[in-house]
Amino acid sequence: RQSGRRYNLFLKRRLRIDKRHQSKDSIFFRDGVRRIDFVLSYVDDLNKEWEKKLERRKEFESNLQKAGLELETEDKKESEDGKIYFVKIHAPWEVLITYAEVLNIKVPIKENDIPSMVENPLDCMLAPLRLPEKVMHPEPDYFTAPFSKDKQELYLINDENTFFSPSVRNRIVNYILTRCPYGTEEGKKKFGIKRLLNNGTYSAAYPLHDCQYWKKANDPNCDNERYTLYMEWARFLRFYKEQPLDLIRKYYGEKIGIYFAWLGFYTEMLFLAAVVGLICFLYGLFTMDENMSSKEICDPAIGGEIIMCPLCDRDCEYWRLNTTCESSEYSHLFDNVATLFFAIFMGIWVTLFLEFWKRRQARLKYEWDLVDFEEEQQQLQLRPEYEAKCTQKKKNPVTQEMEPYLPITSQAVRFCISGTTVLFWVSLIIASMIAVIVYRLAVYAAFASLMENTQTLQPISGLLTPQLATSVTASCLNFVIIMILNFFYERIAIWITDMEIPRTHMEYENRLTMKMFLFQFVNYYSSCFYVAFFKGKFVGYPGAYTYMFNRWRNEECDPAGCLIELTTQLTIVMAGKQIWGNIQEAIVPWICNWWGRRKARNNPENLYSRWEQDHDLQTFGALGLFYEYLEMVIQFGFITLFVASFPLAPLLALMNNILEIRVDSWKLTTQYRRPVAAKAHSIGVWQEILNGMAILSVVTNAFIVAFTSDMIPRLVYYYAYSENEDSPMSGYINNSLSVFQISDFPDRNKPKVNREDFVICRYRDYRYPPDHERKYLHTMQFWHILAAKLAFIIIMEHVVFIVKFFVAWMIPDVPADVKAKIKREKYLTQKILHEYELEKLKERLCQGDKRATEKEFIATEGRMELSRAM
Repeated sequence: RQSGRRYNLFLKRRLRIDKRHQSKDSIFFRDGVRRIDFVLSYVDDLNKEWEKKLERRKEFESNLQKAGLELETEDKKESEDGKIYFVKIHAPWEVLITYAEVLNIKVPIKENDIPSMVENPLDCMLAPLRLPEKVMHPEPDYFTAPFSKDKQELYLINDENTFFSPSVRNRIVNYILTRCPYGTEEGKKKFGIKRLLNNGTYSAAYPLHDCQYWKKANDPNCDNERYTLYMEWARFLRFYKEQPLDLIRKYYGEKIGIYFAWLGFYTEMLFLAAVVGLICFLYGLFTMDENMSSKEICDPAIGGEIIMCPLCDRDCEYWRLNTTCESSEYSHLFDNVATLFFAIFMGIWVTLFLEFWKRRQARLKYEWDLVDFEEEQQQLQLRPEYEAKCTQKKKNPVTQEMEPYLPITSQAVRFCISGTTVLFWVSLIIASMIAVIVYRLAVYAAFASLMENTQTLQPISGLLTPQLATSVTASCLNFVIIMILNFFYERIAIWITDMEIPRTHMEYENRLTMKMFLFQFVNYYSSCFYVAFFKGKFVGYPGAYTYMFNRWRNEECDPAGCLIELTTQLTIVMAGKQIWGNIQEAIVPWICNWWGRRKARNNPENLYSRWEQDHDLQTFGALGLFYEYLEMVIQFGFITLFVASFPLAPLLALMNNILEIRVDSWKLTTQYRRPVAAKAHSIGVWQEILNGMAILSVVTNAFIVAFTSDMIPRLVYYYAYSENEDSPMSGYINNSLSVFQISDFPDRNKPKVNREDFVICRYRDYRYPPDHERKYLHTMQFWHILAAKLAFIIIMEHVVFIVKFFVAWMIPDVPADVKAKIKREKYLTQKILHEYELEKLKERLCQGDKRATEKEFIATEGRMELSRAM
């Protein structure tokens, strides 16, 4: 038996060696002429379902051939592991032109004669950032018109094999695959490649990359676009270069092209925000020594003599204010006058970003032939899953045709289940946030006691205060919980969206987007909202502290304010998310493909086929772009909603995005199978989400400046309560701290030890002293400050909103030159089509065709005159 096996292995190896002259690293059928537009793969596993899967495959492939597609199967003996069958699919000319008309695909009719834009005088300075013209514009610009089988002479068809680009060809084949039936099961008609992939009939379905990414193909008919994209776009050393958007669109389709256009534009706009944020940070750094508040805190004669009330009940001792010297100095980096300026600037910046993106998007729509693109051509088509699951039918009032529908009662039940599930998970996030708050309150006392009583921590006790130590550890714990909840909810969100059975692709994406964004919004931002707007606001005062669940005393802000803690929280969550995201996007796919890439490099090209190489890559799923958008929109929230607390956030985002563009391009080009091309004329529902966050950011930043930073109390003191004209801010710290008589402590709060027999202690609030008739009630200064905060919020919001809406009104969504080009192209296209019809009528008249009447001729000429007039 062993000798027989060895002989069979020898014959197999010999057969493979004999076929070396037929290179399999090709994108064509064995005849070298017909292009492979799509590949299906399956494993012949001998289990209970084997016969059923075989029957499905036979029926499905038979129906594909009836639809006009041509198939060629590679036996498993030809595969590297000897287990996988590959079915190669080719779409012949007749199929392509039939479905090009069905999908309303635009094709060239004449080369564009509209002059290009006037040269920019800065072009010579920007030359190092430019890519070669052939890479930036891989094909000429044409006037286009929707394809029609009856007007083929009208189009610039030089070669039927190359007239439709590979991305258009795979889009057409995918359209057929998703709607091709494969039989009837349980009385229901079954169809679509997605179902066959889900039930294991096929293991994969994908279009091919055109070559290996690290070298050009030997085939002269190959465009080597993947190699060009890798060399010019997907390497990090090209981070300073512009993106070849036209080539990306040509290779991957408009949907992926528009994502990279948006990401690139967002990154460019971040540069301005990062520069201004860095200037504000440097202002805080250079004026740190001039900050009177931190000077007074650090002064042994002032801060050293101020005895603060204990940070926790019983176990904590009294402490001197100057122990927070370093943290108060660092808080000035982010809590200064520049904070207000930067908050207002970012409110205007976000408007400029969104308005200029609309203009950029309008230009891309014109350049990529998406001006007349209707979503119903692709996105509004019924999902195959909807057609399969909805057995009831009713007449469409528009088309008067019977179509499937989901009864209202079924929809209501599904929405109730979906809404309850989402509400449960949002409640779970809030519960986890409360758990983190409880952790903060529980360990706060431990940190305070530990740092006071441990000698080894004394050298860093000035920098690492109990508040900061609690904030850092709680932020790290919160980040871990965020990632765990994300992992589970992503799967739940997809499941409940599938359960709702959305009617169209657009409905499916929009519903999933809103569920995921709502969850991510609460998950990522809840801890930041807590620190910004709740921490330190409901503390009470010594002797009458407020408690959570009547057990844990609410935590206080640092004497220098809560802004530094919000900065810490924001930095850890934002930076942690970006680092973890890049690890997931780059390192995980690389590890998964490591063996496949080793195999590709160690085996001869002609024994390791193009379809096998791509089969070993990761799958870029239908939701691949969804996660990319979601990641960037969450980041957008960090740099807008809480930017007043951290001016360096745009700089961090800029650095991340420069890396993100290259990581996304690298993984898409080298680590993933080629995605099926899809059309999109905008970033979709994400535009509305960004608009909503832009409006919310004005409100949150106004509240952060008013209630989280110390700016308003300092300004009120400066203008109303300062008594020193030479140094108006001197005495502010003493003014902002109230006095408490230690003998008034109840037993629950009183420290166990009072080593120096202190009589009074200070706490952060504006309350009357113990010898006043209104003992421990809020002073008039407290109400003045509260009024000033509310007035500031109203004024800042109105000013920023007025400027935002004025800027939005001033900037038109579509540039004037693009409007002119669109009108010119429509006119010329109509003229060409009418002239074509006129010529055809003349030919028929000359040939004596009775059907071509004089009335038709006059009507066609009339349409041409009307077109010219329009």
